[in-house]
Amino acid sequence: MALVEGCKHSLEISIPVAEVESETNRVAADVQTRAKLPGFRPGKAPSSIIRTRFAGDIRQQVLENLIPKFLQQQLDAENLSVVGTPDIADVHFHSGEPLRFKATFEVVPEIELGEYKGLEVPYHEPEVTDADIDKRVEEIREQKAQYVNVDPRPVEDRDFAVVALESTGGVDGEPVKTEEMVLEIGGGDTFEAFTENLRGLTPGDEKDFAVTYPADYGAKRLAGHTVQFHATLKGIRRKELPEVNDEFAQDLGDYRNVEELREAIRKSIFAQRQYEAEQEAKNKLIDKLVDAHEFPVPEVFVDRQINNRVEQSLRAMAAEGVDPRSIKLDWNKVKETQREKALREVKASMLLAKVAARESIAATRDEVDKEVERAARQQKEPVAAVQVRFEKDGTLGRIASHIQTDKTLNFLFEHARKTAEA
Repeated sequence: MALVEGCKHSLEISIPVAEVESETNRVAADVQTRAKLPGFRPGKAPSSIIRTRFAGDIRQQVLENLIPKFLQQQLDAENLSVVGTPDIADVHFHSGEPLRFKATFEVVPEIELGEYKGLEVPYHEPEVTDADIDKRVEEIREQKAQYVNVDPRPVEDRDFAVVALESTGGVDGEPVKTEEMVLEIGGGDTFEAFTENLRGLTPGDEKDFAVTYPADYGAKRLAGHTVQFHATLKGIRRKELPEVNDEFAQDLGDYRNVEELREAIRKSIFAQRQYEAEQEAKNKLIDKLVDAHEFPVPEVFVDRQINNRVEQSLRAMAAEGVDPRSIKLDWNKVKETQREKALREVKASMLLAKVAARESIAATRDEVDKEVERAARQQKEPVAAVQVRFEKDGTLGRIASHIQTDKTLNFLFEHARKTAEA
């Protein structure tokens, strides 16, 4: 065996003449039984005619039968774990001579696992202050707000103006009419020009005004344009927030009073911040693990990961309404820009698998079953049907692999030396 580069190896294999002749005779006999030639009953044509007439077919079938068989024998003998499909070249196949060929392929590299316990990582337990809880309570109050009509009077800041709007000129010259739009006067989401022109109006009042949109305005159709509007104020509403008391807490869930609600909010904020902090620490642990281990990676793994990254990006675009078919990808450019990230991701995956094997970390049947049950609930399908489908399409294996990775990262985090973040 010869090492070509990185994970790429090559083998030059010679198949004995006796094996080649034996296989050739077997294939020729098989062709003879099925061949239909003019003047001969099926299976009765002479072997010499069969070998002449079907020489190309016989040759191809012998190659397809012998090359994979003897290649696999050699790979097993040398204990090589091949990834991808071997490239077969320099085939030498002549009558009375051994069949020789060269196979080039990539193998899974041997990884010498270095130190992975006790890695140093910045981390500290998150804190939740009363101000954090107050902010979350205010967000809940906003969600539970009610908007009530008020008696006619001039519009003030913090009022919600109910207006009918009609553009009378501007973009494309086409009028656009909106029977009812609610705008918070002086609100952060309300364009300043509308606040200035609606402030002080009384329900029933009408007003014409121009709005000039800045060049960097979010809606490109309007950016940099001046639009004429005719507005009719139809009504005024005020936002009423619920009072924070025990009744408010009870309406939100199984809480007896405000204190229990605030404690639940504290735990929720803490859990979210703890998860985010741990994820950040785990990402840093992965980076340290990758940086500390140098080993070659099969190109087929890297290409596969680049494909995965591209597919994720295309799915994200599709979710935002962009047709992936409209994207013209320069695959060489994609490989160039994505290669380094993909390479590190593959290395991380291989190292985590190595640590999992060393520490006997694996997904349990119960853990996998729970994920299948969760998927079945989401898809509103019987668990048994989802189980069968996941077994067939490989999802079950991916679930187990994902669980194993999470458990391995938890192991690394638990055994890491946590230092205070700067």
